Amino acid sequence: MKKSYIIAVDFDGTIVEHEYPKIGEPVLWAIPVLQRIVTAGHKLILHTMRSGQELQEAVDYCKDNHIDIFAINENPTQKEWTSSPKIYAHYYIDDASVGCPVITNDSKRPYVNWIRVQELLEDIL
Repeated sequence: MKKSYIIAVDFDGTIVEHEYPKIGEPVLWAIPVLQRIVTAGHKLILHTMRSGQELQEAVDYCKDNHIDIFAINENPTQKEWTSSPKIYAHYYIDDASVGCPVITNDSKRPYVNWIRVQELLEDIL
């Protein structure tokens, strides 16, 4: 049996292109790769700076696109062993993290390269 991992995933620039406070266009391959991660038995934490109505819109976007979110901006399981506010996850997928594969172009901010992320996670999928 494969181990289940917790994966924190950003929203803007990761699941959708940067258009904050609006919801941007979906980042190519984000939805099917995230669905594959969940289907493989892993848990997603939506890890975003969005709050209020903008956060609810991101949560609704994930739900509408059949991306099952385990938690939002927290890992409820870590409360059993720490009071730290830092979200515990095995992996963090964020367009602003060092080493995260991104796609760049001249007209927009970089966004996550989900084909490459899928390749990097292949051992757990």
